[in-house]
Amino acid sequence: MAGVEDDGKGASARWCHGLVDMGSNGIRFSVTDLSPQTSRILPTLHLSRAAISLYDAQYPPGATAPIPIPHETIKSVINALLRFKTTCADFDVPEHQVRVVATEATRKAVNSEAFRADILDKTGWEVELLEKEVEGRVGAYGVASSFARVRGLVMDLGGGSTQLTWVRTTEEGEIEMYEKGSVSLPYGAAALMKGLQTLGAKGLEKQVVGDLMTAVKAIAVPEDLVKQEGGLSLYVSGGGFRGWGFVLMSQHSINPYPIPIINGFRTPVESFHNTQTVQAAVQGKETADIFRVSQRRAAQVPAVAFLVDCLAKTLPSVTNVYFCQGGVREGMHFRDMAPHKRKEDPLVTATKQYARHPIQGVVEVLLQAAQGSLSEPRETVFSVALVTAFAQAMYVHAAFPKDLAAGAALRSTTTGFFAAAHGISHEQRALLAILLCERYGGFGSISPTEQDFYHRMMQLLPNGVFWRCLVFGRIAAVIASVHPAGIGSEKRVKLETGWKTTKKGNEKLCIDFAFTQGIDELDEALHGTLLKVGKAGKKKQWLGEEGHKVQVTVNGKEYSDE
Repeated sequence: MAGVEDDGKGASARWCHGLVDMGSNGIRFSVTDLSPQTSRILPTLHLSRAAISLYDAQYPPGATAPIPIPHETIKSVINALLRFKTTCADFDVPEHQVRVVATEATRKAVNSEAFRADILDKTGWEVELLEKEVEGRVGAYGVASSFARVRGLVMDLGGGSTQLTWVRTTEEGEIEMYEKGSVSLPYGAAALMKGLQTLGAKGLEKQVVGDLMTAVKAIAVPEDLVKQEGGLSLYVSGGGFRGWGFVLMSQHSINPYPIPIINGFRTPVESFHNTQTVQAAVQGKETADIFRVSQRRAAQVPAVAFLVDCLAKTLPSVTNVYFCQGGVREGMHFRDMAPHKRKEDPLVTATKQYARHPIQGVVEVLLQAAQGSLSEPRETVFSVALVTAFAQAMYVHAAFPKDLAAGAALRSTTTGFFAAAHGISHEQRALLAILLCERYGGFGSISPTEQDFYHRMMQLLPNGVFWRCLVFGRIAAVIASVHPAGIGSEKRVKLETGWKTTKKGNEKLCIDFAFTQGIDELDEALHGTLLKVGKAGKKKQWLGEEGHKVQVTVNGKEYSDE
């Protein structure tokens, strides 16, 4: 934004916001950069966590009723807050842009008022106590931030409580949900563990199932969500569910699972409901080796399994379950964001800052190449958002050495430039990674250490898409070869694509590259990229039977080695 000076730390201080999320199982600290250009993906400048369980502090072993939060726990909380106060000063976060938000464990504490007063006295920060319905609404906004579009049921599983609602995002960036925000139930992961110890599974099940059925009836899920194409989706967030998701990742048919990010992970509801398999995974000797599943999370798995079994008996028929990173931090910031920012596609926002401007010419050329075959519509595979993101990202690794470029591009959505972007599904990460890898030469240009990873990412693509990624990425390589700085006012190549039926009745993709200079003047690198486009039509490069023949012409004449 004009007139805003950079502080030398990567973001203008005026856009820095500090947030403390005082949950039941731990306290999370964050500094977020809400600069307008990238605010949709909620870039974080700092993240940390204090392993202070306010729930456990109130329910020590043997306690039959909650006790006040002990003095030693309060002292630990205040010390952690004071350390974060120093961190905020390091990032020059304006004092009025730091918020301390507390949920169930603080809300229900016997000495809640005295606890919050002590924090205010020692730190100067007032604790915002979220009422249970507001907590659910904030959680729903956090889930809405986790994908480009959200349509379905939402559950946020905390330590002391769980919230249930439905959410629907609109094309205008508005977030629609149950009018009261959510229904809050006292069945968080830690609370369920205690309930199972005191009442047992049979004694607790009738109570939980009954309350869940009442909650489902109360939120009145809209009919269009239940009957939408592809079925009703369930979006889950909160530490207990995240642990469940990481165990499911460890048991995935793609092993090891290539994406280490819980946000955007999707699983069929049958896998989500397979509580015996998940519990068996954490009871084995390999539990310590399950990525991102701590001993505490592993100990909570039986309680989460109990809840999942109850959900299977009470929720409307669900098809897919999506795991979300969105919590209080994401929900608070996304709730306050203007609708025109919320409606941005996260994939486009994440790649925007890396674009070679202007990108419109590149997007126009690529959209021509994105059309479907005679029998397949383009929109089901390459959306305008994906094409735009690819166009913005296709020069990021251009200055890398040839032995690194394709491999770095392949890893860009998991550990590279775009890995930390919030709101991107695993399918989108796989699509962009394979496209960018192909733009720099594809499988044949990556080292042996990357080839297995390539195959695992490839398996995350939707059916029938891999071959299109080959062709599309290689066309982009041709464009980048003749426009190394992006397409400006001078367009050096015009792309014409179409489909024909061969004599055998098969579909053939025809691509003509019309260059403004003579073919004899094309260099060796460009010659190689043109040949690779044609080679995408060879069966040995297809995935199974997925693919079509490709006919490449240059200025109307067939192009080949000869």
